Amino acid sequence: MVFSDPWDSGYCSKETPRKSRSGLSVNAPMEPGSSSTEKFYRIPKGKGPHSVGCTDLMTENAVEGSFLRLYYPSCSGTDNEEAPWIPDKEYYQGLSDFLNMYRVVGERLFQYYVGSVTCPAKSNAAFKLGEKYPLLIFSHGLGAFRTIYSAICIEMASQGFVVAAVEHRDESASATYYCKKKSISEPQEESTSGLEKEWIYYRKLKAGEEERCLRHKQVQQRAQECIKALNLILKINSGEEVTNVLNSNFDWNSVKDSVDTSRIAVMGHSFGGATVIESLSKEIRFRCGIALDAWMLPVGDDIYQNSVQQPLLFINSEKFQWADNILKMKKLSSSDTNKKMITIKGSVHQSFPDFTFVSGGLIGRFFKLKGEIDPNEAIDISNHASLAFLQKHLSLKKDFDQWDSLVDGIGPNVIPGTNIDLPPAEPE
Repeated sequence: MVFSDPWDSGYCSKETPRKSRSGLSVNAPMEPGSSSTEKFYRIPKGKGPHSVGCTDLMTENAVEGSFLRLYYPSCSGTDNEEAPWIPDKEYYQGLSDFLNMYRVVGERLFQYYVGSVTCPAKSNAAFKLGEKYPLLIFSHGLGAFRTIYSAICIEMASQGFVVAAVEHRDESASATYYCKKKSISEPQEESTSGLEKEWIYYRKLKAGEEERCLRHKQVQQRAQECIKALNLILKINSGEEVTNVLNSNFDWNSVKDSVDTSRIAVMGHSFGGATVIESLSKEIRFRCGIALDAWMLPVGDDIYQNSVQQPLLFINSEKFQWADNILKMKKLSSSDTNKKMITIKGSVHQSFPDFTFVSGGLIGRFFKLKGEIDPNEAIDISNHASLAFLQKHLSLKKDFDQWDSLVDGIGPNVIPGTNIDLPPAEPE
């Protein structure tokens, strides 16, 4: 049974093998081990001044529609319950497929360990009026889905962003679905307007299939889905009527005139980092982007020909990256002072998704869900650097500039650039 780094497995198979790298000393002590029977853990709450709500939005009864979870500043004092972290058992099945586990085993394990986990955002809470909030589109990694980067999305919403976390339907998510009309012959089990969920599971590489070709095709679809999500939120902001095919009592009319349409950015992890780059090259309304431990294999060669003009921040973990991947980032950002790269010491690829918070210390490190750095410190460094970068390039009037030094790789447990030993630059 394999429960190793879900967004890491096989990434280097089509690249040059990873070269050895020097270890970085971490200023904080390693988190103490914990019993494997420990069950309940908490995803961290947002640290900003706003309470946070979330709601799901799906348009159209077809795979071509948009599907996203919206995180937003909400009215405080609401008695709404926290949203479920993983809302359907089919996601457990998809994760099991992705991790090469028997579904019946994986579903039981996930149900036992994380079935009771909620994310610290109130489901369908009232939208907080009175401000125009910048918009952030978030793209998940390979084998992930819209809900499992809630620590990042909730922090951004608590700091005054509207965050649309897209669920991609390019067969790179562990599982996703769209709603279709039930056939007349099927029983109307639920009172939901005669719709049923049509599930789409992760597609593995076929024998002899070139991974780069598949991933490049997928990243193009992913970028279009990010742009589609952007257009959808702006449509709602303008007051146009949008039909949500999911059952929800959220008042979408309350979002009207609450998004600052001049301040829009895109952010993503791993395959989502590649999606950030592809989205920036296709959509100028994204004023800047943040790529968390980006996987560069899907990025097309044409992208490196000055097609990404916007500022871009690479935030890397210490343990995931390798020379070829870093060289592609540097190729994209050479001689551009608005493109930055930092590395968080002691972090792993799974320091960005929520799994790092809902696993015990012993299990977390054994399955590479935790690094040597405390997960809360790692996510704080990433979030603070992101906020400082967003303030500068979206011209925000906030106090996020207190973390400007992190963007330059200055501070505890962060370094500028990379820890990876790179080959000497070839002469022109």
